[in-house]
Amino acid sequence: MRQNDEIIVPKDLYKEQYSTEFVGRWDELIDWQRRADAENNFFQNILKEHGAETVLDIACGTGFHVVTLAADGFDVTGADGAPNMLVQAKENAERFGMDDIRLVEAEWTRLTDAFAGERFDAVICLGNAFTHLFEETDRVQALNQVYSLLNEDGIAIIDQRNYDAILDNGFHSKHQSYYMGDMVEVSPEELTEEVLTMRYEYADGDVHFLTLCPIRQNYVTGLLKGAGFSSVERYGDFVPGYDFYEPDFVIQVAKK
Repeated sequence: MRQNDEIIVPKDLYKEQYSTEFVGRWDELIDWQRRADAENNFFQNILKEHGAETVLDIACGTGFHVVTLAADGFDVTGADGAPNMLVQAKENAERFGMDDIRLVEAEWTRLTDAFAGERFDAVICLGNAFTHLFEETDRVQALNQVYSLLNEDGIAIIDQRNYDAILDNGFHSKHQSYYMGDMVEVSPEELTEEVLTMRYEYADGDVHFLTLCPIRQNYVTGLLKGAGFSSVERYGDFVPGYDFYEPDFVIQVAKK
């Protein structure tokens, strides 16, 4: 991935890394019940506070938020750029009796093509997914697409690992917010200011990797404001007014 000492990450690397085998075990990493308990309806409450009814999840993964939000009465559409994730999301939706949930394969930089003429009250991008984008031009374009898909006064919700803490103080996880499965060991395999490769080792010895861009939280806030959002609120592990380095994950809620 290096060229003249510059790190080059293929744009579609995440599709390769989200192999059928890894995606098939992704829910072991999440642990849906423990994840729901940790969130304690955080996203449902944020959406309700902003009067959101229609929701587009552009990184739906295996469908956790698509299913849980639909179960709470939201009109949810799921999208993902990784086909294997959509296959698993469909299976999970059917398992919960939600066969009619709409799932669409869509790249973030071309969302308006996939959802031409549609508008949503909220667009969410969760699970640290935004950090699959390594080029600033792609991040800007993706957020511009998100902004254009929102109704007036709509909101975007984006989360990420607390890369400020990882880069400045080293990797540490309280294991209390997002990846709740207790049979998976998660640790950095490679870490620079430009690239973080995470290693996921399961109890039976199965190992998978994800390559991510460790973008900082203030940078993401700046991108959201640059896209035109009027205000951005931040939460650390679902709590407002957090200490900068304390949370494992940072959630940003941007209002159009």
